[in-house]
Amino acid sequence: MSSDSTTTAFGTAQVKRARYAIAAVFTVHGAVTGSFATRVPWIQDHAGASAGQLGLALAFPAIGASLAMPLAGRISHRFGARNALRGLLALWTLALVLPALAPDLVTLCAALFVYGASAGMSDVAMNALGVEVENRLNRSIMSGLHGMWSAGALIGSAAGTVAAHVGADARLHHALAALALTLLGLIACQGVLDLRSEADEEPPPRFTLPPKSALVIGAIGFCAVFAEGASMDWSAVYLRDVVDTSAGLAAASTTAFALTMTVARLAGDKLVDRFGAVRSVRAGGALATAGGALVVFSPGGAVGVLCGFGLIGLGVAVVVPLAFAAAGRSGPNPSQAIAGVATITYTSGLVAPSAIGSLAEATSLVVSFGLVTVLAFGLVLGAGVLRGADRKVADGAPAPAGVVAKSPSEG
Repeated sequence: MSSDSTTTAFGTAQVKRARYAIAAVFTVHGAVTGSFATRVPWIQDHAGASAGQLGLALAFPAIGASLAMPLAGRISHRFGARNALRGLLALWTLALVLPALAPDLVTLCAALFVYGASAGMSDVAMNALGVEVENRLNRSIMSGLHGMWSAGALIGSAAGTVAAHVGADARLHHALAALALTLLGLIACQGVLDLRSEADEEPPPRFTLPPKSALVIGAIGFCAVFAEGASMDWSAVYLRDVVDTSAGLAAASTTAFALTMTVARLAGDKLVDRFGAVRSVRAGGALATAGGALVVFSPGGAVGVLCGFGLIGLGVAVVVPLAFAAAGRSGPNPSQAIAGVATITYTSGLVAPSAIGSLAEATSLVVSFGLVTVLAFGLVLGAGVLRGADRKVADGAPAPAGVVAKSPSEG
């Protein structure tokens, strides 16, 4: 759906309501991820998968998402943004039940492929609508929306932790969670903007390569997600194996990192509005680079490493939201550009944990996080490509409620 097709006038109150509605959508989306992640050990045992087989199966969500995300724009064109999001989000929440039902590796891979495909399409649809609301409010909200996603993931993982602690069957747990989240998602979607394409507008292609603008923006997102994924999955191992901390302190580092990311994203919009996307990402990259250096050199032992991971979380928190925002304003087909950036970031999230492990096996974990530090510094060098995430109308005035403000690259 192009930006030219979304010039329908909406009142200020309606746009503000849409902001809270899309925030609720992001929360529901994140809660599905959190609910699934906590029951992976149960799913592995139920499917009878070895560690290596589980690693193979967990690649399928990213494969499904990468292949399906380009379809989101065409679905939105065909059914309208609200109906498309309603259907895709329901598909995602209901897909939560599939992995726990899988009795073997083959069905688990198939279930995770569907799970990932529905995740990716709904992800593109909700980010595209988030960018549209941000346009009409004429202030940054994307960081806060991604913060709500992180909050949803924490809520879902907390509920999943309780379910696992009491020994609940994951099939029952995920069935109940899917029903509740589907209902909440349908209610939230009632308030999002009902954007529709013009009658004579050409539908976006079913499958297409990402535009060049998305590739450049996606490279910045790749660096941020790589650092995020590496820190989330390997921080506890690093503290245990390199710094020789207790198991409890090592495990707490992962939760602390997730909380740091959530808080930083929820607070990020005010910083972006004040300093702009480029300076915010450049400063974030500097923080993440300093954090990586602390992890690698750890002058304060466990305290220094924990502070280092915290700085990485603070530094990369706003990058992906701003990458989606910049992609949504980088050309005439926001959904296509967002799908391209999302594909690159999903790929980074898939590659990071295994790349860190492979490099650590060949050298050491310290060297692996040296690579993370280099990629974090890439945010400092490449922040300028996110200039399109800064929303300004030519005369500096707020955009009217019914008008989409365009970046210079959109004409």
